[in-house]
This record gives sequence, C-alpha cells and structure tokens, in this order.
Amino acid sequence: MIIRSEEDLFFIKQSSLLVGKTLGEVAKQIRPGISSQMIDLIAEEFIRSNGGVPAFKGYRGFPATLCISLNDVVVHGIPGPVELREGDIVSVDCGVVMNGMYGDYAYTFILGEVDEKKHELVQRTYESLKQGINMAVEGNTVGHIGYAVQDYVEKAGFSVVRELVGHGIGKVLHDKPEVPNYGKRGKGPKLEEGMTICIEPMINMGKKNVYQARDGWTIRTLDGKPSAHFEHMVMVGKNEPQVLSTYEYIEENINKNKWLNNRL
Repeated sequence: MIIRSEEDLFFIKQSSLLVGKTLGEVAKQIRPGISSQMIDLIAEEFIRSNGGVPAFKGYRGFPATLCISLNDVVVHGIPGPVELREGDIVSVDCGVVMNGMYGDYAYTFILGEVDEKKHELVQRTYESLKQGINMAVEGNTVGHIGYAVQDYVEKAGFSVVRELVGHGIGKVLHDKPEVPNYGKRGKGPKLEEGMTICIEPMINMGKKNVYQARDGWTIRTLDGKPSAHFEHMVMVGKNEPQVLSTYEYIEENINKNKWLNNRL
C-alpha cells in the first residue's frame, strides 16, 4: 500500500479541488430540459480551462468527461442527447488529472420533487458515505469501511451493490486497495496512516443485483429500481480520517438552483 508524501498530498488536493469546482458548475446548470451531453461539455470546458485534463475521457475507451447516471443507472452512465426530467435522481461522477495526480468523486442530485422513498434512498446513501469515512483510521481494515456502509443501509431496507467498489487513488486513477461497500470488520487489507482512498457507496432501492448494458459501460439495477451514488476522497489518519474532497461548491450552487431538492 502506498503512503503519500506531503508533495503527493499537495497535488492530490489540487486535483480534488478542481473536481469539486467542476461538480459545482454542474450544480449551477443541471435542470429539466438540459441533456446530459450538454452537462458533459460544460464540465470538460471547465476542467481544461482550469489547467486539468478529464481523467475519464478515453480511460479504457470511455467516451466522455463525466459519468452521468439517471435513476436505475448505478454508475458509468454515458452522457447523451436524452434530456433530464423533473423527478430524476442524477449521479454525476467526475475525475481529473493535474500534475500527475488524480481526483475522483461523485454526487447524486435530486431534480425537483420526488417521492419520499426516492429521497430517502439518496439521503441514506449520503449518510452511509459518512459512516464509511469514519472507519478510515489506522489499525482498521477495508472491511471496517464496508461493514459500516452495509450495516447502515441494510438496516434502512436498502441494498449494497457488490460488483463495484471504491479504490485507492493518487498517481493512478484506480489504485490499490479495493474498498468494497460491504464486508466484515477486520477483514481485507489493513489501513495505514497516509493512504489515500475513494469511498463510494452505490446503494439500490430494491435488490442488490445489477447488469451491464450493451454499450459495455452503463451499469443498471436488474429490477429497474433507482440507485444512488456518493463518493469522497479520503486520507487514512492515525486517529481520524482526513477528507480530501469537498462538496462545498456543489452545496453552494444547490442553494441557488430552484430545481435541486437535496435536503440532505
């Protein structure tokens, strides 16, 4: 496992900050009638104009800057011409690379009025991220993180996707260790101070089962029920974790956008 130097952390934080500001731009623009393709173009222009390069575009052939996943799409949704509608929940995952270091995190937006269960799904997924982050301290294992997420959401009646997991991050977009959102305390790789990881709960309203669409990327729930996704970059601490990413710019613009209903 890689322990980051102070120099590494400085540049990781710079990349992370650009992701946060880019997602803030998304929060400004997202509304009914806009296409996910247009949101993607806005994000790419913003990243490049601020000295970064989209980390996802071209990664293993992915064709876009953002992963934009609506409703029953869990992750890896490809932006396209379909327009967003009131009542959608929209996961936006963004990655950038600057100075040889990666940033990568995600947020699920609630577009207009949704039913109570859909809102609870998003809220519980957001809260489960916090539960997982709290476990990112030296002496624990990745199993502590997974257990915390799984225990929280399953007690609320939701389910955890098994096929997709969090990951290490730094000079590589998807580095070791894998960080599942399920597991047992004490199992898996041990966490050491200075490790940098992405914790990213992917939580389904219905059953845990998913499938990959024919485009080779889009992951959907098998039962067609909604899914939500949040992600933060975290440095493992000796006594407490350090969150390297920020939702500050997202939340600032959510409060200004009449269409967003994220009461989290």
